[in-house]
Amino acid sequence: MSFTRHMIAATVLALSSTTAWAGDMVLRIATQLSGTVNWELTTLHERGFDTANGFRLEVQDVAAGPAAQVAFQAGEVDAIVSDWLWVARKRAEGEDYVFIPYSRAVGALHVPKDSKAQGLADLKGGKIGIAGGPVDKSWLILRAYSRKQLGFDLQEATEQVFGAPPLIFETALAGELDGAVNFWHFGAKMEAAGMRPLITVAEAGAALGLDPDTPLLGYVVRGDLLREKPALVQGFAAASRATKEVLATDDAAWQALRPLMNAKTDAQFEALKAGFRAGIPAPGPVDEAAAGRILAIMADLGGADLVGKMDSLPGGVFLVPGG
Repeated sequence: MSFTRHMIAATVLALSSTTAWAGDMVLRIATQLSGTVNWELTTLHERGFDTANGFRLEVQDVAAGPAAQVAFQAGEVDAIVSDWLWVARKRAEGEDYVFIPYSRAVGALHVPKDSKAQGLADLKGGKIGIAGGPVDKSWLILRAYSRKQLGFDLQEATEQVFGAPPLIFETALAGELDGAVNFWHFGAKMEAAGMRPLITVAEAGAALGLDPDTPLLGYVVRGDLLREKPALVQGFAAASRATKEVLATDDAAWQALRPLMNAKTDAQFEALKAGFRAGIPAPGPVDEAAAGRILAIMADLGGADLVGKMDSLPGGVFLVPGG
């Protein structure tokens, strides 16, 4: 077993230890242990923020996001990580799900270090790799930006190659793409390897009047859990916030996480740390009007495949801190 796998196995054991706790104060979360969320969950447990907030955290490893959603919808776990658009769509369809902000990191469109491109218009006729599929949120915001600010649709002006994040990462580094839109942590690794952001999704969003502070990813819990065990849900939200404050400032906490981060070089490690920190959302409630503006763009370009029949933001999507 490699050292990294050993550390992950140890993390699972630690987070699911059977210390005596009241059964109703355990929060079960399903996530990929190889993902960036595990950096926060590991630190949360190691710093004792779960016990300090009156609960015990149990982490169940899953292969990918869809598997976590299946486990959550079947009631096998209490929480997963997803984006608030999924929560909003589910609420519009009658499900009672609630979103707790985790990250606002949204990445960028990266080009090779020797690329002559200075703007999106320079990519016309080129090939762009995209992780997440045709309705990837970052890709849709970049399309909306090109349409409104530049007068053309990036989708119509380029050839797209869709693939899993690792594949887009490797293809981009091999020089087989003119540009790449990938999840933020792969973007950080691409920058560490010399690629540069042509435009960030936050910059494109700001030009469209969107609030770059709106968190995209978060923990999802059921509304009935919040009503029946408010101390558990609010305690988890408080533990998450305390953990973010540590990761925002404490370099020693990152050294402890390094075996879990799959950083092959110091440059990758520093880029991943900086990227995570940049994505930490501000404390306090989410601006629902700002979220509604994002939803309007997603509905316009992503259509029913992304938002279903939803045409406005349902109430109750976002957890009210301390509420």
